[in-house]
Amino acid sequence: MAVIQDQLEIKFRLTDGSDIGPKTFPTATSVATLKESILSQWPKEKDNGPKTVKDVKLISGGKILDNSRTVADCRSPLCDIPGTVTTMHVVVQPPPQEKEEMGVGLTSFLDKERSGACKIG
Repeated sequence: MAVIQDQLEIKFRLTDGSDIGPKTFPTATSVATLKESILSQWPKEKDNGPKTVKDVKLISGGKILDNSRTVADCRSPLCDIPGTVTTMHVVVQPPPQEKEEMGVGLTSFLDKERSGACKIG
């Protein structure tokens, strides 16, 4: 993490291994603001990009970051090495309709199994 007068240099690693950034943010920047930055810089050629801040999960140091926290709150003492860049991992949640469809399919399957209409094995 490059620490320059209360600023951190952060890059965002996408699931395909490509990065957005690095870019310097003040330590008072909220996680929600980081997500807005990701939305504005999302590569146009990538499919399944996030539509809203709610679609984005940021992970740093193995923890999902809460929107109300600041960059300073999320710093890891192990990563606070001058001249380095912090990497935060970006996960895009599937749109709600896909979640509902998956849930309906599972519910339908479980209902059939309970009624004996679907046998496994």
